[in-house]
Amino acid sequence: MIIAGVDEVGRGPLAGPVVTAAVVLPAKFDLPGLTDSKKLTHKKRESLSIAIKEQALAWSLGDASVAEIDELNILQATMLAMQRAVAGLAIDVDKVLVDGNRAPDFGIPAQAIIGGDGIEPSISAASIIAKVARDQLMTAYAESFPNYGFERNSGYPTKQHREALLTFGITPIHRRSFAPVKNLL
Repeated sequence: MIIAGVDEVGRGPLAGPVVTAAVVLPAKFDLPGLTDSKKLTHKKRESLSIAIKEQALAWSLGDASVAEIDELNILQATMLAMQRAVAGLAIDVDKVLVDGNRAPDFGIPAQAIIGGDGIEPSISAASIIAKVARDQLMTAYAESFPNYGFERNSGYPTKQHREALLTFGITPIHRRSFAPVKNLL
């Protein structure tokens, strides 16, 4: 049975897309340090992401844009991004394991596992790949929008980010349906 692990990054930020990853690992995969991306340093995530991509049978990223988040809501946009990640895999899978309490319809069996990013290696791997990809994207956005600290806060509502919103206004990558941004419109 070929199983893909799926996780998301970026449901809580005020800016940027939600990013997901789907990863299929070999049967006897063993990568020291593999765990939930939130428990790892930036440097460790970066090195593990490279190792996972080299050793995985398949991996894919999915995302949902700020416009899709504002149109659908963050939960539905996350489900869409997960479907895109699984659809982007180069191999067919028999089952999908998703971190969290719900899984979208993939057209194949799926199981949601609360805390899965800490206990299921394929979900941990997806967590790491998605986090590294989104962090890199937000660092790139920081070059276009230097006043918001995206390279440090990844779009999350830190004090500095909220103050920048008040001082410099809303950028095209801000989620207009999220209260701190919506209240400024």
